[in-house]
Amino acid sequence: MSKFLKQAKPAVHLALKEDIGGGDVTTLATIPGATRAQGRFLAKSSGIIAGSDVAALTYDVLTAWDSMGLSGEDGDTVRFSSYVGEGEKVAAGTVIASAAGPARILLTAERVALNFMQRMSGIATLTQSYVEAARGTKAVILDTRKTAPGLRLFDKRAVALGGGMNHRFGLFDMALVKDNHIAAAGGISPAVQGIRGQYEEIEIEVEVASLTQLEEALALDVDRILLDNMTPEQIGEAVSIAAGHTPLEASGGVSLENVAAVAATGVDYISVGALTHSVPALDISFDLEMSI
Repeated sequence: MSKFLKQAKPAVHLALKEDIGGGDVTTLATIPGATRAQGRFLAKSSGIIAGSDVAALTYDVLTAWDSMGLSGEDGDTVRFSSYVGEGEKVAAGTVIASAAGPARILLTAERVALNFMQRMSGIATLTQSYVEAARGTKAVILDTRKTAPGLRLFDKRAVALGGGMNHRFGLFDMALVKDNHIAAAGGISPAVQGIRGQYEEIEIEVEVASLTQLEEALALDVDRILLDNMTPEQIGEAVSIAAGHTPLEASGGVSLENVAAVAATGVDYISVGALTHSVPALDISFDLEMSI
């Protein structure tokens, strides 16, 4: 099992527990325990596939956890087969994967498996659209911490599968001095000095809202500077001022309609909250067959 799946397992278990509660009353009442079936995951729209491995993990977790007799017989497991690689683009109508085994397990885990796969594939698909829009420039598309609570691991993996790059995972792996930190600390310089006084090895990024603040941050020799809600014209001016001394990240108000213009300024990074905070799920279905 990969490191990602090991980290994902507790969240998958929680999702199943949330959905099943005391039992899948419909499935338990309508499907005999010994019934076996097979089904296929079908992409009903084109996009980038992500989360097939999580769907497979969902069946494994439910089978191991099963205390309701869903599997019918001890040791009866689900055989999951992927036909599309993670991060691969598919057309509408493509069979992504199949699952075969105890019908009760297949039906009880169906929604959780689809929820993970649909959300992750939607994020990967949208991310690739941004990456394609910025192609031909040096700008790297980044995600943010605007993820679904408890699902950051999955959201950020989906961004990477879509061709984007992950920004800091949380508050612990990079210092990002934002406007409220600046206000509370009494300025950019005191904030940066405070971080350096306690965390010598941590990377520091500073958010600036004006070219005056940009010049102050440049003088502090931080690792990256975030240009907050600047127009493409302002970003271009900031790129000229920085002159390659410090990597610059554009953030705020970036959309598919304007990301190409932002990328064309010569900025190094573009962070996009929309990749994870308001992404449409990719349309994927699970169709069951009873003939095995």
